[in-house]
Amino acid sequence: MITFLFNILLTLVWMALTGQFNTVNFALGFVLSYAALWLIYRIHGPSSYFWKTPQFLRLSLFALREIIKANLNVAYIVLNPGYQMRPGIIAVPMDARTDAEITLLANLITLTPGTLSIDISADRKVLYVHSVDVGDDPDQLRRKIKDQLERRILEVTR
Repeated sequence: MITFLFNILLTLVWMALTGQFNTVNFALGFVLSYAALWLIYRIHGPSSYFWKTPQFLRLSLFALREIIKANLNVAYIVLNPGYQMRPGIIAVPMDARTDAEITLLANLITLTPGTLSIDISADRKVLYVHSVDVGDDPDQLRRKIKDQLERRILEVTR
């Protein structure tokens, strides 16, 4: 966490030195700061920040891709009145244990159009998800949440 704060601090210093306070300059400063910190920490010792950052970026890109795909799917359902939806609620067993992991998983599911996190079991091992179109195989949706989304979240948080 301290390395991330150093990265942000160096990015702000970069922006102040260049005198350009915009998104592109922030991104450039962040990348340059990341590279500088990576070189420093290679000398002084390892930091999990340098392998967590790419995992976080992969999770973000995956979530963005899934949101876009779900938007297209919901648009297809809306534009085709003859489409036979199969709404349903599925139980997804979770490996996520901490509040942060469970909250992130539930929120990413809810952000995706067509799905909604409804509840968590009392023992915090099962997440109940409503989907506007479960399809013929509810296990496919369950596996997608479990094997793709939850796995990526756990890679970032653990």
